[in-house]
Amino acid sequence: MTASLEHDIRQAAALLSTATDVTLLGHVRPDADALGSALALGRVLSKRGATVRVSFGTGGGEWVPPETLRGLDADGLLVRPDELPETEPLLIGLDTPTLGRLGSLGGRVAKVKETGGQVLVVDHHASNQFYGTHHVVDETAEATAVLVLQLIDALGDELDEPTARCLYAGLVTDTGGFRRARPVTHAMAARLLDAGVQPMALTREIMDSHPFAYLPMLATVLAGARLEPDSAQGLGLVHAVVTAETASTVRSEEVESVIDVVRATRDAEVAVVLKEGLPGEWQVSLRAMGKIDVSLAARELGGGGHRLAAGCTVHGTAEHALGLLRDALDRAPRL
Repeated sequence: MTASLEHDIRQAAALLSTATDVTLLGHVRPDADALGSALALGRVLSKRGATVRVSFGTGGGEWVPPETLRGLDADGLLVRPDELPETEPLLIGLDTPTLGRLGSLGGRVAKVKETGGQVLVVDHHASNQFYGTHHVVDETAEATAVLVLQLIDALGDELDEPTARCLYAGLVTDTGGFRRARPVTHAMAARLLDAGVQPMALTREIMDSHPFAYLPMLATVLAGARLEPDSAQGLGLVHAVVTAETASTVRSEEVESVIDVVRATRDAEVAVVLKEGLPGEWQVSLRAMGKIDVSLAARELGGGGHRLAAGCTVHGTAEHALGLLRDALDRAPRL
């Protein structure tokens, strides 16, 4: 841990130690790292006596907590956006590098600042725009859950099983089943297991369990997948499209998991999945094997993320979106 990060964690822990009323927000369409991190830190603050709410904004669609992650909310902290107060003295954004990723709740940041409140941003994305009043940002951390655990340690609070379960969910998903984890992160995972986490049951619940409708949806999407060996600087691009009609039979979790199947294509350096939200609006997932920085390609199109895993939103037809992505990937730096 760098001296700068250690200082930021101490400052954030001092802020959290006196918190009495807190709203914690993950990004739109929250994954296990965003929601798990928010619920873990929220539980710790709630046990310290604070009034705590956890929520996330919409990106224009319906507000629906991911079914696979609802079991992480052991304390009933998750609330709808319309149940939040007008503002709060402390707002915490987790795993959310930009105001845009807060979706419909992005405007709360300005309200909190205008009323003299504090905004703490805890994140591990290189594209973080430091929109808070306090920041714990480390792009070398594999997951925001890593930073939340460091904050909990700085607070000196107990790591119980429900808290550990939330953090483990973030770690196991954002590291690709610990395939991208450093030794120190494996050590963190061991601590979470010692706290009582049952890894087989948890990973099945959040990663490996799908309804039967997932199979025909996946078959339809993969039937339309295409390989372009000459794209992505000649290193290969594989892409697939999930239309709103195709996605209508499954949960958002099934749609989000398609990229993990497509990315297994060894003939392509970059994998792309376009997911239709509103008509003409595509949520894009990008993954790279290790030779192209897809985060900068995503950032060029208004998104962001990590060097090997990023995302953005593109408007127009699917073919128009793919054209923009091809051009951005051809300009992306090599690793």
